[in-house]
Amino acid sequence: MADGSTSKAQRVLVVGAGPVGALAALYAAKRGDDVHVYELRADLRDPSTTPLNFTKSINLALSERGINSMRQSQCVGLLEEVLKETIPMHARMIHGRRKSGELYQESQEYDANGRYIQAVDRACLNKRLLDALEKLPNVTLHFSHKLTGADFNKKTAWFEQHGNAKRTDHPQNPTQKDALWHDQKRATEISVNFDLIIGADGAHSATRYHLMKFARLNYQQEYIDTLWCEFHIAPRSSDSSFAIDPNHLHIWPGGSFMFIAIPSLDKSFTCTLFAPASHFNSVSENPEQKLVKFFHKNFPGVCPELISTSDLQRQFHENPHLPLISIKCKPYHYKSSVVILGDAAHAMVPFYGQGMNAGLEDVRVLFDILDKHGIYDSGTPDHAARNQARQAALDEYTSQRAPDAAAINDLALRNYEEMRSSVQSPLYKMRKWMEETVNVYLPSLEWRTQYTRVSFENQRYSEVEKAVQKQGRILMSVVGLSLVGMGGLTASLFARRDYWKNLGTWLSQVGK
Repeated sequence: MADGSTSKAQRVLVVGAGPVGALAALYAAKRGDDVHVYELRADLRDPSTTPLNFTKSINLALSERGINSMRQSQCVGLLEEVLKETIPMHARMIHGRRKSGELYQESQEYDANGRYIQAVDRACLNKRLLDALEKLPNVTLHFSHKLTGADFNKKTAWFEQHGNAKRTDHPQNPTQKDALWHDQKRATEISVNFDLIIGADGAHSATRYHLMKFARLNYQQEYIDTLWCEFHIAPRSSDSSFAIDPNHLHIWPGGSFMFIAIPSLDKSFTCTLFAPASHFNSVSENPEQKLVKFFHKNFPGVCPELISTSDLQRQFHENPHLPLISIKCKPYHYKSSVVILGDAAHAMVPFYGQGMNAGLEDVRVLFDILDKHGIYDSGTPDHAARNQARQAALDEYTSQRAPDAAAINDLALRNYEEMRSSVQSPLYKMRKWMEETVNVYLPSLEWRTQYTRVSFENQRYSEVEKAVQKQGRILMSVVGLSLVGMGGLTASLFARRDYWKNLGTWLSQVGK
C-alpha cells in the first residue's frame, strides 16, 4: 500500500490484528498516523488460518460498549456492515427438566426497556475491520510476523518474518514438524523504529512480556477450575431452519457447570460446555459410557434432540478441552512508548460476554484521552512536546482504565455463578424484578440491573460495581421494611402506582 504518512505523523505499530488491534489501527489511521499492523498468524481472513484457541467458529456477544467504540471510529459504514451480520438476542432461554420429568424453557429478558445483545461471528467481525484497514493509504498489514524483542527507550522493535507458509498447529505452542516451516522460522529478523506500540496480542501477549522488562509491572494470572469445549447444533434437516429459537442465548444451568448455545448466521448454533476439570477428566476416562449420561442428567433436551449421540461423542473427542484464564496487571504502559489493550492487559473469563467489548472500549477510551492531551493537534510544537503529551495521556489511561478492567474481571467471574445456578433462584428473580420495576415506574431514580449497566450503557465498570452494591443495600432495606410493616397489604395494593411513587421518595432519600 502507499505510505500516506507525513513528517508530523506518528509511526504507530499495532501488534495483533484481531478485533481490538484492528480497531486500534483504524482509530490511529483516521487521525493521520503512519500505521503498521503486525500479526503472528497468516491473514486472519483466510479460512485456513488456525485461530489461537484452535477453534474455527467463535460466536461472540456484541453489546453497547463494542458498538459505541465502532460507531466512534470515524469509519463510515463500518458499524452498519458489522450489524448486518449479527443476530439479535433479546433474552436468555433457561432450559431444564421439572420433577415430573417434563422439559421446560423459560425466557428471561435482558432489559426492561427491550434492549438486546447481538450474536456476531468473530471471523466476520475481524474481516470487516481488516477490509476497512486495507483501504486506507497510511496502513500496512504485516502477517506472519512475530514480535521477538523491543527496546522501549530507543523505540525499536524486532520482528521475525515467517513467510506465507500455512501452519496447522498453534503458533504459540508449535508442534508441526514440517522442515519448510522450520526453515522459515529462521527467517531474517527485521528491526522497526516507532513512536508508539499498541499491544493487542491477546492473553499470552508478547508485547506485555517485553513491557515487563521496562515497567515495574504488577501481574496476576489465574486459571479457574473450569475447562470449556465447543459443540455444534446443526440446522434442522427437514427445512434447514434454526433448531431452537435464534433470538435467545440458550443456557442449560447445572450448578457447578453449564451448557450454552449462541446462534450463527448459517442457522446453526455454536455451543460451549463449561465444567470443572474433574468432570472433564471423569468423562474422558470412558466417554462412550459417561458422556451421554452426563448430558441426559444435566442438560436435558440437548442429546439426542439437538445433537445426535454420535455427533456428541465425536465433537467431545475432536474439539480441544481448553482452560479459562483471568489476567490483571498494572501499569498498561511505559513512558510514551507502549500501551497494551484488550486481553493483553486484562484477559477475563467469558461469562459476561464483555471480553471483546471491553477491549474495543479500551480503544475508544485510549484515543479519547490522546485527543484530550492534544496528541493530534496541529499546534503541538515539536517531537519532544508530543512525546511528553503522549506520556501524560498514557499515564492517565492506566489510571482510569485499570480499576475499570479489574471491576469487569471480577464481575465476569461472579456472573458464572449467576449463569450456571442463580438464574433459577427465586431470590435472583425477585431482585431482578424489583430493580426493573423501579426502573420502569421511577426512571428518574436511574435504577438499573447490573446486566443493563454493563451491557447496554457506557458507564465505567468500576462505577457500575459501586452503583449496584448501593442498590443492593437499599433493596435489602426495602425488603426488611416490607416484611415488618406491610404484612397486611394485599398484592393488588402493592402493585398500585401510588405505592411506587411513595417508595421512590423514600429511596431517593435513603440513597443520598
